[in-house]
Amino acid sequence: MSFYAIIPARYASSRLIGKPLQDIAGKPMVQHVYERASESQAVKVIVATDDARIEQAVKDFGGEVCLTSANHESGTDRLHEVAQKYALTDDDIVVNVQGDEPLVPPAIINQVAANLRENTSASVATLSKPILCRDDFFDPGIVKVICDAQSMALYFSRAPIPWARDEFAQSTEVLPENLNAQRHIGIYAYRVGLLNRYVTWPVAPLEKLERLEQLRVMWQGESIHVEDAVCDVPSDVDTEADLIRVRKLVEQQGLTP
Repeated sequence: MSFYAIIPARYASSRLIGKPLQDIAGKPMVQHVYERASESQAVKVIVATDDARIEQAVKDFGGEVCLTSANHESGTDRLHEVAQKYALTDDDIVVNVQGDEPLVPPAIINQVAANLRENTSASVATLSKPILCRDDFFDPGIVKVICDAQSMALYFSRAPIPWARDEFAQSTEVLPENLNAQRHIGIYAYRVGLLNRYVTWPVAPLEKLERLEQLRVMWQGESIHVEDAVCDVPSDVDTEADLIRVRKLVEQQGLTP
Protein backbone atom coordinates (compact mmCIF):
# COMPACT_ATOMS: atom_id res chain seq x y z
CA MET A 1 0.00 0.00 0.00
CA SER A 2 1.40 3.37 -1.05
CA PHE A 3 0.42 6.61 0.66
CA TYR A 4 1.93 9.80 2.06
CA ALA A 5 1.50 11.00 5.66
CA ILE A 6 1.40 14.79 5.98
CA ILE A 7 1.44 16.53 9.35
CA PRO A 8 0.13 20.13 9.28
CA ALA A 9 1.78 22.06 12.12
CA ARG A 10 0.95 25.68 12.97
CA TYR A 11 2.74 27.79 15.55
CA ALA A 12 -0.11 30.24 16.18
CA SER A 13 -2.54 27.98 18.02
CA SER A 14 -5.20 30.08 19.75
CA ARG A 15 -5.21 28.13 23.02
CA LEU A 16 -1.61 26.91 23.25
CA ILE A 17 0.90 29.10 21.42
CA GLY A 18 3.78 27.23 19.83
CA LYS A 19 2.00 23.93 20.36
CA PRO A 20 4.10 21.81 17.94
CA LEU A 21 7.26 22.85 19.79
CA GLN A 22 6.00 22.13 23.30
CA ASP A 23 8.37 19.76 25.09
CA ILE A 24 7.20 16.22 25.82
CA ALA A 25 9.81 13.97 27.43
CA GLY A 26 12.68 15.91 25.91
CA LYS A 27 11.28 16.15 22.37
CA PRO A 28 9.05 18.71 20.67
CA MET A 29 5.48 17.50 20.20
CA VAL A 30 5.83 17.49 16.42
CA GLN A 31 8.70 15.00 16.70
CA HIS A 32 6.50 12.56 18.63
CA VAL A 33 3.85 12.81 15.90
CA TYR A 34 6.47 12.39 13.18
CA GLU A 35 7.93 9.29 14.84
CA ARG A 36 4.50 7.70 15.23
CA ALA A 37 3.66 8.42 11.59
CA SER A 38 7.03 6.99 10.53
CA GLU A 39 6.02 3.69 12.15
CA SER A 40 3.11 3.45 9.70
CA GLN A 41 3.33 2.09 6.15
CA ALA A 42 3.58 5.58 4.63
CA VAL A 43 6.19 5.84 1.87
CA LYS A 44 7.02 9.36 3.09
CA VAL A 45 6.20 11.47 6.16
CA ILE A 46 6.21 15.25 5.70
CA VAL A 47 5.61 18.05 8.21
CA ALA A 48 3.79 20.97 6.56
CA THR A 49 4.29 24.27 8.37
CA ASP A 50 4.21 28.01 7.77
CA ASP A 51 6.66 28.77 10.58
CA ALA A 52 10.46 28.85 10.33
CA ARG A 53 10.84 27.77 13.98
CA ILE A 54 8.91 24.57 13.35
CA GLU A 55 10.76 24.05 10.08
CA GLN A 56 14.09 24.23 11.89
CA ALA A 57 12.95 21.95 14.71
CA VAL A 58 11.97 19.26 12.20
CA LYS A 59 15.29 19.59 10.39
CA ASP A 60 17.10 19.32 13.72
CA PHE A 61 15.63 15.87 14.42
CA GLY A 62 16.18 14.72 10.85
CA GLY A 63 12.58 14.89 9.65
CA GLU A 64 11.28 16.01 6.27
CA VAL A 65 9.53 19.37 6.23
CA CYS A 66 7.75 21.50 3.65
CA LEU A 67 7.45 25.25 4.27
CA THR A 68 4.02 26.38 3.11
CA SER A 69 2.07 29.62 2.79
CA ALA A 70 0.91 31.41 5.93
CA ASN A 71 -2.37 32.34 4.24
CA HIS A 72 -4.11 28.97 4.27
CA GLU A 73 -7.50 28.94 5.97
CA SER A 74 -7.40 25.22 6.76
CA GLY A 75 -5.13 22.23 7.11
CA THR A 76 -6.73 20.82 3.96
CA ASP A 77 -5.48 23.80 1.95
CA ARG A 78 -2.01 23.23 3.39
CA LEU A 79 -2.12 19.57 2.34
CA HIS A 80 -3.00 20.63 -1.17
CA GLU A 81 0.06 22.88 -1.39
CA VAL A 82 2.31 20.02 -0.26
CA ALA A 83 0.73 17.67 -2.81
CA GLN A 84 1.44 20.23 -5.54
CA LYS A 85 5.04 20.79 -4.46
CA TYR A 86 5.69 17.04 -4.43
CA ALA A 87 3.94 16.62 -7.82
CA LEU A 88 1.54 13.98 -6.49
CA THR A 89 -1.01 12.59 -8.97
CA ASP A 90 -4.80 12.63 -8.65
CA ASP A 91 -4.84 8.97 -7.59
CA ASP A 92 -2.19 9.33 -4.89
CA ILE A 93 -3.43 9.06 -1.31
CA VAL A 94 -2.37 11.39 1.48
CA VAL A 95 -3.24 10.97 5.14
CA ASN A 96 -3.67 14.11 7.24
CA VAL A 97 -2.09 13.28 10.60
CA GLN A 98 -2.94 15.97 13.14
CA GLY A 99 0.15 17.70 14.51
CA ASP A 100 -1.28 17.85 18.03
CA GLU A 101 -1.72 14.09 18.48
CA PRO A 102 1.65 12.87 19.83
CA LEU A 103 0.15 9.49 20.76
CA VAL A 104 -1.51 8.76 17.41
CA PRO A 105 -1.39 4.97 16.79
CA PRO A 106 0.33 4.03 13.50
CA ALA A 107 -2.37 1.36 13.02
CA ILE A 108 -5.10 3.94 12.41
CA ILE A 109 -2.93 5.79 9.88
CA ASN A 110 -2.62 2.52 7.95
CA GLN A 111 -6.31 1.77 8.43
CA VAL A 112 -7.68 5.01 7.02
CA ALA A 113 -5.33 4.85 4.01
CA ALA A 114 -6.31 1.23 3.28
CA ASN A 115 -10.01 2.06 3.60
CA LEU A 116 -9.76 4.79 0.98
CA ARG A 117 -7.75 2.54 -1.33
CA GLU A 118 -10.40 -0.20 -1.07
CA ASN A 119 -13.47 2.04 -1.37
CA THR A 120 -13.05 3.50 -4.82
CA SER A 121 -16.36 5.40 -4.73
CA ALA A 122 -15.14 7.52 -1.82
CA SER A 123 -12.96 10.61 -2.14
CA VAL A 124 -12.15 10.76 1.58
CA ALA A 125 -11.91 8.22 4.39
CA THR A 126 -12.03 8.83 8.12
CA LEU A 127 -12.74 6.97 11.38
CA SER A 128 -15.06 6.91 14.36
CA LYS A 129 -15.53 5.29 17.76
CA PRO A 130 -18.73 4.48 19.69
CA ILE A 131 -20.03 7.07 22.15
CA LEU A 132 -20.89 5.36 25.42
CA CYS A 133 -21.08 8.36 27.73
CA ARG A 134 -24.14 10.57 27.95
CA ASP A 135 -22.06 13.71 28.54
CA ASP A 136 -19.98 13.05 25.42
CA PHE A 137 -23.13 12.68 23.32
CA PHE A 138 -24.41 16.11 24.37
CA ASP A 139 -20.98 17.82 24.22
CA PRO A 140 -20.79 20.15 21.16
CA GLY A 141 -17.01 19.87 21.30
CA ILE A 142 -17.30 16.21 20.31
CA VAL A 143 -18.25 15.77 16.66
CA LYS A 144 -20.73 13.00 15.84
CA VAL A 145 -21.17 11.15 12.56
CA ILE A 146 -23.93 8.96 11.17
CA CYS A 147 -23.50 6.67 8.17
CA ASP A 148 -25.50 4.71 5.63
CA ALA A 149 -25.47 0.94 5.07
CA GLN A 150 -22.33 1.23 2.93
CA SER A 151 -20.40 3.02 5.71
CA MET A 152 -20.57 6.34 3.87
CA ALA A 153 -21.17 9.43 5.99
CA LEU A 154 -24.66 10.89 5.95
CA TYR A 155 -23.78 13.85 8.19
CA PHE A 156 -21.29 15.19 10.72
CA SER A 157 -22.53 17.45 13.50
CA ARG A 158 -21.71 18.98 16.84
CA ALA A 159 -25.34 18.32 17.77
CA PRO A 160 -26.42 15.05 19.46
CA ILE A 161 -27.22 12.76 16.51
CA PRO A 162 -28.97 10.46 15.91
CA TRP A 163 -31.86 11.65 18.09
CA ALA A 164 -33.86 8.82 19.69
CA ARG A 165 -37.22 10.60 19.69
CA ASP A 166 -39.25 8.22 21.85
CA GLU A 167 -36.55 7.36 24.35
CA PHE A 168 -35.36 10.95 24.84
CA ALA A 169 -38.97 12.10 25.23
CA GLN A 170 -38.94 10.10 28.44
CA SER A 171 -35.42 10.95 29.66
CA THR A 172 -32.11 12.30 28.39
CA GLU A 173 -30.17 11.14 31.43
CA VAL A 174 -29.04 7.85 29.85
CA LEU A 175 -28.29 6.78 26.30
CA PRO A 176 -30.66 4.24 24.72
CA GLU A 177 -29.03 0.85 24.10
CA ASN A 178 -29.85 0.95 20.37
CA LEU A 179 -28.56 4.48 19.77
CA ASN A 180 -25.21 3.49 18.19
CA ALA A 181 -23.88 7.05 18.41
CA GLN A 182 -20.43 7.51 16.87
CA ARG A 183 -17.69 9.99 17.74
CA HIS A 184 -15.72 11.24 14.77
CA ILE A 185 -11.97 10.66 14.95
CA GLY A 186 -10.20 13.50 13.17
CA ILE A 187 -7.86 11.64 10.87
CA TYR A 188 -8.44 11.77 7.11
CA ALA A 189 -7.18 10.06 3.99
CA TYR A 190 -7.69 11.99 0.75
CA ARG A 191 -7.22 11.28 -2.91
CA VAL A 192 -5.13 14.13 -4.26
CA GLY A 193 -7.77 14.70 -6.95
CA LEU A 194 -10.21 15.58 -4.16
CA LEU A 195 -7.74 18.10 -2.72
CA ASN A 196 -7.43 19.70 -6.15
CA ARG A 197 -11.21 20.14 -6.29
CA TYR A 198 -11.58 21.14 -2.65
CA VAL A 199 -9.47 24.29 -2.95
CA THR A 200 -11.73 25.57 -5.76
CA TRP A 201 -14.94 25.29 -3.70
CA PRO A 202 -16.36 28.12 -1.59
CA VAL A 203 -17.08 27.57 2.08
CA ALA A 204 -20.36 25.63 2.31
CA PRO A 205 -23.29 27.00 4.37
CA LEU A 206 -23.36 23.95 6.65
CA GLU A 207 -19.58 24.06 7.05
CA LYS A 208 -19.84 27.69 8.17
CA LEU A 209 -22.58 26.88 10.68
CA GLU A 210 -21.00 23.79 12.22
CA ARG A 211 -17.37 24.88 11.74
CA LEU A 212 -16.57 21.47 10.21
CA GLU A 213 -14.46 21.37 7.03
CA GLN A 214 -15.65 17.90 5.99
CA LEU A 215 -19.13 19.30 5.36
CA ARG A 216 -17.73 21.19 2.36
CA VAL A 217 -16.87 17.82 0.82
CA MET A 218 -20.37 16.45 1.43
CA TRP A 219 -22.03 19.67 0.23
CA GLN A 220 -20.36 19.12 -3.13
CA GLY A 221 -21.73 15.56 -3.36
CA GLU A 222 -18.48 13.73 -2.60
CA SER A 223 -18.52 10.57 -0.47
CA ILE A 224 -16.68 10.09 2.83
CA HIS A 225 -16.07 6.53 4.04
CA VAL A 226 -16.21 5.98 7.81
CA GLU A 227 -15.11 2.92 9.78
CA ASP A 228 -14.75 2.08 13.45
CA ALA A 229 -11.11 2.71 14.43
CA VAL A 230 -9.15 -0.50 15.04
CA CYS A 231 -7.77 0.83 18.33
CA ASP A 232 -8.36 3.58 20.84
CA VAL A 233 -7.15 7.02 19.83
CA PRO A 234 -5.88 9.27 22.65
CA SER A 235 -7.34 12.76 22.52
CA ASP A 236 -5.34 15.63 21.03
CA VAL A 237 -3.55 18.47 22.81
CA ASP A 238 -5.49 21.73 22.81
CA THR A 239 -4.75 23.20 26.24
CA GLU A 240 -2.06 23.31 28.93
CA ALA A 241 -4.05 20.71 30.88
CA ASP A 242 -4.02 18.40 27.85
CA LEU A 243 -0.26 18.87 27.56
CA ILE A 244 0.30 17.88 31.19
CA ARG A 245 -1.87 14.80 30.75
CA VAL A 246 -0.03 13.69 27.61
CA ARG A 247 3.36 14.23 29.24
CA LYS A 248 2.35 11.81 31.98
CA LEU A 249 1.09 9.27 29.45
CA VAL A 250 4.30 9.45 27.46
CA GLU A 251 6.35 8.89 30.60
CA GLN A 252 4.18 5.91 31.52
CA GLN A 253 4.65 4.40 28.07
CA GLY A 254 8.40 4.91 28.21
CA LEU A 255 8.46 7.04 25.07
CA THR A 256 11.50 9.03 26.22
CA PRO A 257 14.61 9.99 24.24
